[in-house]
Parts: sequence; structure tokens; C-alpha cells
Amino acid sequence: MTPRVFARVFQMCGMDKKDLKLVIVIGAGVGLLGQPILANVFSAPSLFVRAAAFFGFLILAPLALSIAWWIGKKIPVIYQFAKFAAVGALNTFIDVGILNVEIILSGLPGGGAYYPIFKGISFLSGTTNSFFWNKYWTFKAHAKRSVAETAKFYTFATVGFALNVGMATFVVGLRPTNLAPNLWANVGAFAGVAVSFLWDFFSYKYFVFKKPAEAVQDSSKVQ
Repeated sequence: MTPRVFARVFQMCGMDKKDLKLVIVIGAGVGLLGQPILANVFSAPSLFVRAAAFFGFLILAPLALSIAWWIGKKIPVIYQFAKFAAVGALNTFIDVGILNVEIILSGLPGGGAYYPIFKGISFLSGTTNSFFWNKYWTFKAHAKRSVAETAKFYTFATVGFALNVGMATFVVGLRPTNLAPNLWANVGAFAGVAVSFLWDFFSYKYFVFKKPAEAVQDSSKVQ
């Protein structure tokens, strides 16, 4: 299914064309960032598996957002949460994708003793991406970036960092001896993401990118 076909389908249901384009970009990004994960976890993933991963995310991302759009007509926060989840998926694959690239380049099974450092670098990469996507797309906080807003973001992100990297490192330390280090490194990484996900959503929505009360009311009327 081509982007043009997607555009026609979602135009018919009334979904915003900009949202459609951006979620297709997210799907493609996740599909690409999943490639180093496949390469690190599986010795030699086939071209079919690689292609299926890429096109699967490319199709599922706009499909999932369209379902959330329909539900959001009744419960507006669902659509916003779905956009946050889409950005979260991209952030997650930036995080875990970069982690796997670091493990591959280091040649250390599971990252070895450097795992917390690798995870910290990959987390910060995903978090920086999160700032721009969530500010301008998820929460539509179009006001010019300020020092205070950026400071709030990274203050809450620091707690997210502790939750994410801490949980990932803890889980990696519990690796069963019969499981490959590279596989378990990814289990730990996704566990860290899961722990910090809700913290990120509520802290960004209600503290970092919170709109003035009047702006919230206006936006709800538009929806």
C-alpha cells in the first residue's frame, strides 16, 4: 500500500493529512531502526524478515493512529495518547537501535560492563528526539522554546533516565545462563522503556508542555 493510497483512505475518514504524513515517517523510522536489533539478536536475519519488519511498521503505524482517531472523536485524549505512543515507539527504537549498534561495534556480548554507559547514550538520543516530536506534534506546544521549558523537560527526563537505565541494567543482571547476552540486553532495554513510558506521558502532558487553561479549552472546541 503506497503513501498515496494511505492519503486517500485517511482523507475519506477525516484524519489530518499532516498527522498521516508524520506517522508514516515514524513507521518508516521504526522499521529502519529495527534492522540493527534484528542483526544483533539473530545471527543472519533473512531479507524477507528484514523487509517484513520494515513494511509491517510502515503499514501498522498509520492504521493504529487511524483507529485512535475514530475513538478520539468520543474521547479526545485517546488520540493524543496514540500520538504520544507513536512518538514513544520511535524513541524506543532510536534508543534500542543505537544500543544494538553500540553492542555490535564494541564486539562485547550484551555490551559487557559497558552496558549502562551504552544504554545511557542511547536513552539520551531517544529523549532528545522525544522533546521535538512531543512538543510540536503530540502536545502542539508551538510557543518558542524557552530555557524554562527545556529545563523542565530534562528535569523530568532525568527521572525517566533513572527509571529506564536503572531497570534495564537490573534486568540484564538477572540474565538466565541459557539465554544469549545480546538477546537479554534487548529484553532489559525494552523493560526500561516500559517502566518509564507512563512517567514520560504524564510529566510531559501536565508539566512540561502544559498549555494555558484558555488554550486547552479552545483546542477542545476544535476537536
